[in-house]
Amino acid sequence: MSSTNLSDLPLGHTARVKAFHHTDATDQRLMVMGLIPGVDVRKVRVAPLGDPIAVEFDGRCVSLRRKEATGVLLESA
Repeated sequence: MSSTNLSDLPLGHTARVKAFHHTDATDQRLMVMGLIPGVDVRKVRVAPLGDPIAVEFDGRCVSLRRKEATGVLLESA
């Protein structure tokens, strides 16, 4: 898999966080939760209408808005 974002990661797949591409405080909030570059993240659930999505990393399950997930850039794990 080439570089993609968390929103486009297929359900059940795992990738590594590469960087953030937000223009507000969203990236800082995600990093405080532990979603930092180098962490492996897996998309585990998607709401029926596609928003929000649930991801797992470091033993946590976190729900993110699709807009937030779009700003998390990934690389192959």
